[in-house]
Amino acid sequence: MEQLFSLAQQNLLSPIILFFALGFSAAIAKSDLNFPEAIAKGMSLYLLFAIGFKGGASLSGYGIDAQLILSLLSGVILSACLPFLAFVLLRIMTKMSAIDAAAVAAHYGSISIVTFVAASSILEIQGITFDGYMVAVAATMEAPAIISALWLISRKSKESKGLDSELMREILLNGSIVLLIGSFFIGLLTGKEGLSEIAPFISAPFKGVLCLFLLDMGLVAGRGLVNAKGAVSARAVLFGIVMPLAGATAGLICAMIIGLSLGSTVLMMVLSASASYIAVPAAMRVAVPEANPAIYLTLSLGVTFPFNLTVGIPLYVTIASAVIGA
Repeated sequence: MEQLFSLAQQNLLSPIILFFALGFSAAIAKSDLNFPEAIAKGMSLYLLFAIGFKGGASLSGYGIDAQLILSLLSGVILSACLPFLAFVLLRIMTKMSAIDAAAVAAHYGSISIVTFVAASSILEIQGITFDGYMVAVAATMEAPAIISALWLISRKSKESKGLDSELMREILLNGSIVLLIGSFFIGLLTGKEGLSEIAPFISAPFKGVLCLFLLDMGLVAGRGLVNAKGAVSARAVLFGIVMPLAGATAGLICAMIIGLSLGSTVLMMVLSASASYIAVPAAMRVAVPEANPAIYLTLSLGVTFPFNLTVGIPLYVTIASAVIGA
């Protein structure tokens, strides 16, 4: 417990968390602080590029082995199965319609790459190493959750478009996934030499850009909560805290089964605990227009995202350290 409070204090006092808190507070106070959309998009692209390239470069000397394959397979299985758990919890805990519950569930099987990046940075601060291929695991966990949720929705809605060509294009060619995977493979091909060539661009500025990006995310999350206007019930908010804990537990079990290191175990827990607010909302808008965006965006970005940043990550590090060991 003492270690948990220590990690939580270090996490809460880190610049990346404090900038998120600043943005969130400014939004709640209805400040006019704002980022131009082009700059926010540029920061997002930079972070995806940097984390993908560094992950690929770190894997360049690793090679393909059983643990890598098992890790990727675990990511796919978790992403496909977690929406079913989320759907059941939502139907038990809330009065949400089946369509809205399935749309929300998709977000909790998919992942938040920003939460992953923040967790990676915190692990580096703590001196905890992790495997570069966890970036590839993150990439595999976007699409399966959407497919699972659409299966749930197809049983409840006649308006659902299903997995048509437009939606498949939205899923497979989503810009964030293309950049993350593309950068990963470029880093894999160029290796440590390629990383050294562009290190001044993707290493030194990384945390500063992350701070500004999380400031913007705080603004978006805070304004989402303000604008929700009662669309999200107290029980739904409770779900937004319970579900990441359940997801992290599932991630921990999978990590233990396949024998991941401490750092990689934490990242598997973080991926399983996070909720998408980029790729999945875009897919839901195309496939399930009748689902309420105020509900799924508020829960994923306004509840689960800040919970994971402030409480979840230090909790997952503490639990993994106790179970896996340093």
